Amino acid sequence: MQQVELTDTKRRLMDAAGEIFSEKGFKAATVREICRHANANVAAVHYHFGDKAGLYKSLLVEAFEAGLKRYPPHMNLGPEASGEQRLYAFIHSFLLRMLGGERFAWCGKLMARELQEPTEALDHIVERYIRPLSEQLRSIVAEVLGNGAQPDDQRTQYCAMSVVGQCQYVFRSRSVIGRLIPSMRFDEAGIATLAQHIADFSLSALKNMPKPDETRS
Repeated sequence: MQQVELTDTKRRLMDAAGEIFSEKGFKAATVREICRHANANVAAVHYHFGDKAGLYKSLLVEAFEAGLKRYPPHMNLGPEASGEQRLYAFIHSFLLRMLGGERFAWCGKLMARELQEPTEALDHIVERYIRPLSEQLRSIVAEVLGNGAQPDDQRTQYCAMSVVGQCQYVFRSRSVIGRLIPSMRFDEAGIATLAQHIADFSLSALKNMPKPDETRS
């Protein structure tokens, strides 16, 4: 019975911390405020996470783990999937993780804050999650580029950044986009439509990129 209570307390702390850290950032949020919202004692944070930084790191890890479990970057495609299909799946999963509502609506906002105001947790998150995702995207982009393109080529890296940049723009600017394009929806159907556009736009650019040995006049 005692273990159930501890587990419930930890869950409430994580939920409260997700909301508060995503709204205020790591520095401005306080353990006392989080505990007040979680209806928990301050000592519970030390028991479960060690300190505020431990709670924050655990939260970032959970955000990535939950998002990747629900929306894996391959979106359950089979091994025979083409580069074009895999690019769409990667973009679609990325947008769902950032824009999806439901219980972990704070995940995208939390990660955006972390990128703006990096903490000591960022190195861990990059090595454990972001670098593998980047390598996967660069592999897809290299396949679509063809002509001997390799994942570590500068051109491939820049193209991968351009794909990610389109996705991040939508997340960061959706309040403006909603005013400029009121018809745009951010439910699952709307996100799928947006993912298809970004994939089509990116594929058109990738397939028309100059070959490495071509010079511009």
